[in-house]
Amino acid sequence: MNTVQTPAPATTRVLSLIPPMTQLNTPYPSTAYLTGFLRSHGVDARQEDLALALVLELFSPAGLDAVRERIDALPPRRRSANVAAFVEQFERYRATVAPTVAFLQGRDSTLAHRIVSRNYLPEGARFASLDVYIDEDGGDPLAWAFGALGLQDRARHLATLYLNDLADVLRDAVDPRFEFVRYAESLAMSQPSFDPLARALAAPTNLVDDTLVRLALAALERHAPDLVLLSVPFPGAVYAAFRIAQAIRAARPGVKLALGGGYVNTELRELAEPRVFDFFDFVTLDAGERPLLALLEHLAGKRSASRLVRTFVRDEQGRVRYQHFPEPDVPFGEVGTPTWDGLPLDKYLSLLDMLNPMHRLWSDGRWNKLTVAHGCYWKKCSFCDISLDYISRYEAATAETLVDRIEAIVAETGQTGFHFVDEAAPPKVLRALAEELLRRGVSISWWGNVRFEKSFTPELCQLLAESGCIAISGGLEVASDRLLKLMKKGVSVEQVARVTHAFAEAGVLVHAYLMYGFPTQTVEDTVDALEYVRQLFDNGCIQSGFFHRFSCTVHSPVGKNPEEYGVELIPPPPGAFAKNDIGFIDPTGVDHDALGRALNKALYNYMHGIGLDEDVRAWFEHRVPRSRVPRHFIARALSGADRGRRG
Repeated sequence: MNTVQTPAPATTRVLSLIPPMTQLNTPYPSTAYLTGFLRSHGVDARQEDLALALVLELFSPAGLDAVRERIDALPPRRRSANVAAFVEQFERYRATVAPTVAFLQGRDSTLAHRIVSRNYLPEGARFASLDVYIDEDGGDPLAWAFGALGLQDRARHLATLYLNDLADVLRDAVDPRFEFVRYAESLAMSQPSFDPLARALAAPTNLVDDTLVRLALAALERHAPDLVLLSVPFPGAVYAAFRIAQAIRAARPGVKLALGGGYVNTELRELAEPRVFDFFDFVTLDAGERPLLALLEHLAGKRSASRLVRTFVRDEQGRVRYQHFPEPDVPFGEVGTPTWDGLPLDKYLSLLDMLNPMHRLWSDGRWNKLTVAHGCYWKKCSFCDISLDYISRYEAATAETLVDRIEAIVAETGQTGFHFVDEAAPPKVLRALAEELLRRGVSISWWGNVRFEKSFTPELCQLLAESGCIAISGGLEVASDRLLKLMKKGVSVEQVARVTHAFAEAGVLVHAYLMYGFPTQTVEDTVDALEYVRQLFDNGCIQSGFFHRFSCTVHSPVGKNPEEYGVELIPPPPGAFAKNDIGFIDPTGVDHDALGRALNKALYNYMHGIGLDEDVRAWFEHRVPRSRVPRHFIARALSGADRGRRG
């Protein structure tokens, strides 16, 4: 492997920003990776999380005062029930918001006693969810989840409901597009035309916009960058990224702006919209290290625009040009160690919105996010973007390199929790990593995503648990052997049962990614899939799950070869902006939306230990056929595996 030696000019100051919204419990890792990499090349690189800063500003006494001012300007007929309840209890909300945020940040644990009393926080519509758990005697609705001594978790759940109430008020009174994990998502998700986003950016600003702009300009003042990078992982962060760029462009027209990230890599690969470059000077694709080194050389006058790497620009004639000078990517083993320097690690919020021990990991706790390997070693699944770099280019680092990075991150952050954010962490690499962690005596807690393949033997699952593995997520997708084969998933339901059970037996929590609406999936297939899922929960194989509606993308095998999957694509409308999801006609004609409601209702109950003895047909709104799956299929598969091991 050739070492890439491309020194970047140290005189260029780079500021990487995380735009709203991503996560509140931990920083999105893209800026940490880029900042660490750029610093290793002598670049003065800084980073800030404007998503967290925005929430902390809005959900403060001053922020609530500003919300109240907007509400007072509304005619009474435009005030929702949520808003009216907020106004009625405004003084209590104002008095409790700062202490509650501090509690969720882990800075005031003793407040838990007052929160669990149910007399401290004002309770809005979100608290109605607790009524589901009240027993026949009218007792404690949360006793089943937290018992007598689960004080901190109980308080965190109640405080999360309180924050969700406030978010509902903000949405009803100020900006209907606001959510904690996404913001104005519909303006960008598979949006072929730039017009909706352009109209939103030209519209009068609201409180959220004004707050975000003020925070962005303050960051600009603190760091005085020459280049600002906006990393946009999801459609729900695009509008804010453009709003930030708009503000920077107006205040400091000499500052260069670049856009990149997961959303760009999937949806803007055919970008031809020149108006994007009213906001950004450069738009880069795929792994950012090599394009950024080329861009820094260009800004230093050492490289022409024609020698940029995987970068869109607008030429003097106003046309969008894609510049891709062929240079090798920086090897994964040489991207360096991410750094969280500059991010306020003590201010992230640990939220507990779902009472499920596995599901909580996505919102609870400050996890150091780290990638074990770039890309996917399997790269065959027909629903996946296997033609794109983030999947197709598989590279792994050595266990020694990974543990070096882990030790450096623990030393910097003082925190030993890791979320490995791979597409699918390879069993071979995880084994080597576990052995190296144990050899060095490095004590961490970690979780990540895998394929439920047979390489995960009971012995390997136990080794991973001993190295600190606390949870695993993986794709079961449509629990149907016929459809798993059509998906080229490379697993069977029986195999998934054995692997997940092996993890569970080792004390590792298991989350299953599930899917419905795959091409040719019938009602019978859906009922069977839910029965398999019920049995997996009932036999302790999985503790959590989530049903996603299948979405066909232009980069997946289904999108590229629809005839192989029995569907006909619906040509997307013409456009020069985003292109990703694509509609299709499935000859089965199944109403997957109606089935999806039943699947998610059943899954929500299964995750709380409810309804596991019921016939799965009871969850559906309309009459559906009886499941064709033998009632004890999973139990027999597991007993067969046990007999095989004993033999």
